Amino acid sequence: MEPQFIRPGHLTAEQTRQVLGVSAGALRNLVYRGRLTRSGGTERHPYYAVPDVAALAQARQQRAVA
Repeated sequence: MEPQFIRPGHLTAEQTRQVLGVSAGALRNLVYRGRLTRSGGTERHPYYAVPDVAALAQARQQRAVA
C-alpha cells in the first residue's frame, strides 16, 4: 500500500512509473544505474522529485524521436 501523504513536488513510485511508461523492474534499473535518484520516502515506498522525473521523461522522449 502506497502512503497517502507525500511531500509536495514529489511522486510515488507508481506515479513515476506512469509518467515514464516503465515497469517496476525498469524503474529499479533506472535508480540502480543512477539515471534517477530517490528523494525521500522509505526503502519500500520511495519518492522521486518531480523535476528529476520530468527531465528523465523529456530525455527519453527526445531519444525516442531521434
